[in-house]
Amino acid sequence: QVQLVDSGGGLVQAGGSLRLSCAASGLTFSYYAIGWFRQAPGKELEFVADVNWGGGTTYYANAENGRFTISRDNAKNTVYLQMNRLKPEITDDYYCAGSEWTGKRSSNEYEYWGQGTQVTVST
Repeated sequence: QVQLVDSGGGLVQAGGSLRLSCAASGLTFSYYAIGWFRQAPGKELEFVADVNWGGGTTYYANAENGRFTISRDNAKNTVYLQMNRLKPEITDDYYCAGSEWTGKRSSNEYEYWGQGTQVTVST
């Protein structure tokens, strides 16, 4: 079956960096756009970034443009989210998700989801 596995979260000081990974199996990975979302307790999922099937087109939420970089390695069935100059306000659970359609920014437009990885940025 289709499985997305998120990893790479952790505790980091403000100003530091983390790289999240999303490893996929059970699907033809290069046919899927991948997005990252985050969610604070009691709040809705929030779009962070996405990358199209081939990796040539990326899109970021305004707040993260310039600090986050999404990329993919289709040979490894993996998408990465490099997060730099981290701020405490981005402390959340982060989820990757897959969609057959690129350019989707709403969580209900994604078919497959990872289990999430927690990112905590301390002051």
